Amino acid sequence: MRPPTSSHVTKYLKAIQELAPLVAELRDSFDRERRLPDRIFDELADAGLFRLWLPAALGGPELSPLDFMTVVEAAAALDGSIGWIIGNGGGMSRAGAFVPDITARKWFAEPRAFIVASTGAVGEAVPVEGGYLVSGQWPFGSGAHHATLFMGLAAVKTDSGEDTQLSCYMDRGSVIINDNWNVSGLRGTGSYQFAARKTFVPSSWAHDSVAPRPCQAGLVYRLPVVSMFAWTVSTVPLGIARGAIDSFTELAASRRRQRTNIFLRDREIVQAAVGRAEAMYRSARAFLIDAMSELMDETDELGEATIRTRAMFRAACANTAEAASRIAHLLVREAGAVSIFESCLLERAVRDINAASQHVAMSQNNYAVLGRIGLGLDPGVARV
Repeated sequence: MRPPTSSHVTKYLKAIQELAPLVAELRDSFDRERRLPDRIFDELADAGLFRLWLPAALGGPELSPLDFMTVVEAAAALDGSIGWIIGNGGGMSRAGAFVPDITARKWFAEPRAFIVASTGAVGEAVPVEGGYLVSGQWPFGSGAHHATLFMGLAAVKTDSGEDTQLSCYMDRGSVIINDNWNVSGLRGTGSYQFAARKTFVPSSWAHDSVAPRPCQAGLVYRLPVVSMFAWTVSTVPLGIARGAIDSFTELAASRRRQRTNIFLRDREIVQAAVGRAEAMYRSARAFLIDAMSELMDETDELGEATIRTRAMFRAACANTAEAASRIAHLLVREAGAVSIFESCLLERAVRDINAASQHVAMSQNNYAVLGRIGLGLDPGVARV
């Protein structure tokens, strides 16, 4: 495991660890209510876990991407839905770097500020005096019931008649939440659809979504938007896989093979499975860290990362999801029938990893993009 490099990280890891008993107590409600309980959300907010990328100039920790990964991975090891919400919420605090200082301070003056963002659809923004009238319907608004702000993408025509795309931020009272989050995995994320009908968004509450100009100098705000979007969720399956390995280790020390006195951990095939799981986990994690490090270095030194480096990073994200799924299914096979029961954390790990892996950031098409570039072809996609 990569050691924390800041006091902030140590503080966050301690808060996550201390939350474990409450999570164990309330975990059943995650599936039943299809959202995190208020008690858990409030604990996460009060620990500062939704401000991980808030600029230091605004009082935030401005974590590096690798420190961010350490925190989100630990949260996902505790529970996939919690990791997903921290990845999304902590990642969206980065928005404070792309709006005027006075706007960001207003947003984050709320102690439990939480920005829900959806990039799964594009609405419409009609220019009016002082801003835009925004209409649209956006899926996968993770944490919708706890949001203070909602960000939806919206297309708008420029003065020259060309279409551009904005990130538009709307307050909670101006959107409609649609109850459609009926899924198998990551049920506790409450990733409901939300909609707006001619909602007024001030100009200072919107910015270019493709290449926003940061108001802050930090590297984390200069990295490619698409890459950072992918980073916030691609670290989650790794954390879930880590939690699955730990859960299986505990299970193997207490569960005996049927009709024998031999513990699972004493079987060579089980020992090999755990060793293989550790190897897959560490390999995927090392690749992801290496790809992000290269992306950071190029952005810092050249001002912009190359297409090949961006594509390599996206392939690392896809590999992470693939490795996490293989780990979970490997351990389930060795655990046996107990793993099909909801009382077994491995059961939850499998469906949470499966749900997380469907995210476009971890698409298997990422391999094809990297392969095309390696073969001297164009990427085959509009954005990398």
